[in-house]
Amino acid sequence: MDVILHLAQDPDADELLGRSPLAALVGMLLDQQVPMEWAFKGPRTIADRLGADDLDAHDIAALDPESFGALLSEKPAVHRYPGSMAKRVQQLCQYLVEHYDGNAELVWKGVTQGTELLRRLEELPGFGKQKAQIFLALLGKQLGVAPKGWREAAGSYGEAESFRSVADITGPESLAKVRAHKQEMKAAARAAKK
Repeated sequence: MDVILHLAQDPDADELLGRSPLAALVGMLLDQQVPMEWAFKGPRTIADRLGADDLDAHDIAALDPESFGALLSEKPAVHRYPGSMAKRVQQLCQYLVEHYDGNAELVWKGVTQGTELLRRLEELPGFGKQKAQIFLALLGKQLGVAPKGWREAAGSYGEAESFRSVADITGPESLAKVRAHKQEMKAAARAAKK
């Protein structure tokens, strides 16, 4: 995995996301209740605070939970809820150590069916169906991981030339389109409640 992503809209953070499967997974995990760019800048911030060039699942899984929570809480915080997200990041890393020898890329490497990859992603701590489908779409659209049937398994997020999620962000213009789509969806949801 060595591509250029534009999810954090920050060259250093995006460079890490494009070469590090674990950073990409952690960014996706952090992508909730904060702006997308903030979430996807998180892995670079964590790596910097750990004094590392990349994230290592074994190292993060073994860290003292209080120390790791404090690391994510340093100003500026990695997330709006740094303590709970520190716990989730460690749970993800512990799962990867237990099931994939700490190698995040093994979640998708060699998988031949989109449905199997979706199942594997849904098994990750902190990944529900929607988050798993979005990450599957990101893998297929931008990271060259395209097992048979991946678009169907990713649901509407797998549609070509759509602007629904981070899977579709390739720069500032597409980010604006994704934001507009999300605002339309929120407005439709509010209207449906009335």
